[in-house]
Amino acid sequence: MSLLSVENLRTNYGRVEALRGIDLTVEEGEILTIIGANGAGKSTTLRTISGLVFPVSGCIFFLQRRIDGLRAYTIVSLGISHVPEGRRIFPRMTVLENLKMGAFLRRDGKEREENLSKVCLHFPVLKMRLSQLGGTLSGGEQQMLAIGRALMSNPRLLLLDEPSLGLAPLVVIEIARIIQEINQRGVTLILVEQKANLALRLADRGYVLETGKIVLHGKASDLVTNEHVKKAYLGE
Repeated sequence: MSLLSVENLRTNYGRVEALRGIDLTVEEGEILTIIGANGAGKSTTLRTISGLVFPVSGCIFFLQRRIDGLRAYTIVSLGISHVPEGRRIFPRMTVLENLKMGAFLRRDGKEREENLSKVCLHFPVLKMRLSQLGGTLSGGEQQMLAIGRALMSNPRLLLLDEPSLGLAPLVVIEIARIIQEINQRGVTLILVEQKANLALRLADRGYVLETGKIVLHGKASDLVTNEHVKKAYLGE
């Protein structure tokens, strides 16, 4: 049984149909990527899964429970965390305060401390900056903070939207390493990434989304060699 299943999902922004009946599955323990051009519907897919946008029709099942139409905070409590495009940290709050916001649904103080310790293991630089304001961090550090905040809820499934956006090449390499490390520690990931080469290198499987529809899907290793993917997204 898949960890997450999306069936015939349709999402609109006003009269604009952003998702036009997509189907996808996510298996426990894998990294799944969704690639496509700007405006294809990648971010909308994540926003619909996480409850930030309600679908017009279709179904989303997580751990065999239907979650489409649930509020975002309920979906977080079930085990899905979302790192949005642009990071969206709280710039006037300290690193520690930002991280604690990610655990606002966790009532067990011991569990919150354990999750904080895990985040500090993933991101030693954040441990050294717990009292520093989030807005004074570098772009790469802010991305680490956004991911760390999402991990504070101890998710089964992590949604990552454009984690390399606006980052220097060396920082992108570090973020890629962190994504692999998070996955190796038991978290399943859906990765939306404009850098298709990076996404397919990290992922086990992938979906290609074009104008709100899935046009290709399969193993990441197969998509890398697909002629359409090579011409449209890999610059070959």
